[in-house]
Amino acid sequence: MKADPSAQQQLLTVQELDSRVDQLRHQRRSLPEIVRIGELETGRGDVDDRLRDARIVVEDLTAEQKKADADVEQVKTRRTRDRDRMDQGLITNPKDLERMQHELESLERRITTLEDAELEIMEQLEEAQGTESTLSAQLAETDAQIAELAQARDARWVEIDASLDEASGQRAAAVEGLPDDLLALYERLRAQKGGVGAAALRARQCGGCQLTIDAAELAVIRAAAADEVVRCEECQRILVRTPESGL
Repeated sequence: MKADPSAQQQLLTVQELDSRVDQLRHQRRSLPEIVRIGELETGRGDVDDRLRDARIVVEDLTAEQKKADADVEQVKTRRTRDRDRMDQGLITNPKDLERMQHELESLERRITTLEDAELEIMEQLEEAQGTESTLSAQLAETDAQIAELAQARDARWVEIDASLDEASGQRAAAVEGLPDDLLALYERLRAQKGGVGAAALRARQCGGCQLTIDAAELAVIRAAAADEVVRCEECQRILVRTPESGL
């Protein structure tokens, strides 16, 4: 392949800009804020699951407490009714009075049992509500951290995107006038060689693979016409000769 030496030199500028764009895109994807947001969101999912479970426990215990309250009130109502009947003298038969007294004693024991159960449920509910409150606070704090990091990430993205736009504009200008076949070869090699399709030959070393060119290959390159597109024998990248090539 033939290409004017100035076009080959310009290809180095294109490569520099492409490398700059690649670096900026990598930086955009790898911001520490993005990494931290990912970590927080993973942890947030765990807290959110635990909070959902805690809310279910609170709901269940709240329903249990309402039922326990109702059971206690029901038995107390019956006790009050029986006491009122006795106090009003509505029961005169001694056996009925004795039976009613035993029933009141049984109701007292029942009320005590129900109130103990009610108290236990209330303690469980208080503990569950505390857990729910703690997890809600953790979730809110995590959301605040994520929002703060997202704001910092977005600010960095604005800066990086501005640099990307600038580099992309410079790149578009740099490829103007380059031979189509030279540019096509460069693009193909860049895709195959980790983003580097052209490199300068400096101090007898390929700037792409960083290997020193042996004497025999240097002799071939030295003898090549100035407009001949030279390739590195090791990595096959386009080698652009410079005044510092050591030829």
